[in-house]
Amino acid sequence: MALPLDVRKFFGHALDFAQRGDLHEAAKPLKGFGGAGVIEIVEDDTGGTYRAVYTVKFAEAVFVLHCFQKKSKSGIATPKEDIDIIRARLKVAEALAKELRHG
Repeated sequence: MALPLDVRKFFGHALDFAQRGDLHEAAKPLKGFGGAGVIEIVEDDTGGTYRAVYTVKFAEAVFVLHCFQKKSKSGIATPKEDIDIIRARLKVAEALAKELRHG
């Protein structure tokens, strides 16, 4: 909810594509996660660049793993702290998907 309203709307629109099994034109695989199962959406706004990361690895749901404002500490690369958050939340998403799968 801390993101600008227009950015939240844009991310919501792109996530709607994911829920329908499609890939929004602003979405691309996040490097370092082995394939197209972890996706990032990038949106520029007057306040900066924002990213939303989600996974479609599990048939049970689209899991949003992280949303954040990109601070330009390391060029275009995603900062290690954010990658660590995404990895940890991906593990939680996997556990939740298993729960949903097995009731």
